[in-house]
Amino acid sequence: MGEISSDQRHPLTIGQLAARSGVPATTIRYYEREGLLPEPDRLGGRRRYEPDHLQRLAAIKMAKQAGFSLREIERFVRGFTPSTPPSARWRQLAGKKLSELDHKAEEIERMRAVLRRGLECECLSLDECELL
Repeated sequence: MGEISSDQRHPLTIGQLAARSGVPATTIRYYEREGLLPEPDRLGGRRRYEPDHLQRLAAIKMAKQAGFSLREIERFVRGFTPSTPPSARWRQLAGKKLSELDHKAEEIERMRAVLRRGLECECLSLDECELL
């Protein structure tokens, strides 16, 4: 996300956090309930978010773009010892996700092959179909 300017160092309301992150307030509350975001401080009963919440939301968005489920993202943010650096967490989870994607890509290619063979089929009945 880059360097945080001085105007971003003050606690943010949920509306401000939503506007700056592009994540709806309802989703932010959901992430808090699910443990993906740390519980914010409260001032007068209202949530107040620190700039690190913006960073965490950016990390969640990036992980979602990479195809991680919310459970996998939860493992990234809470499933390691606090001393495990994000890079080590990412390497472990990304390696597994890449293997899953490779498997899905192979499956998609098999599906495409079946569909292409089917497009060439000129059978008049299922009994005569060579694809079956």
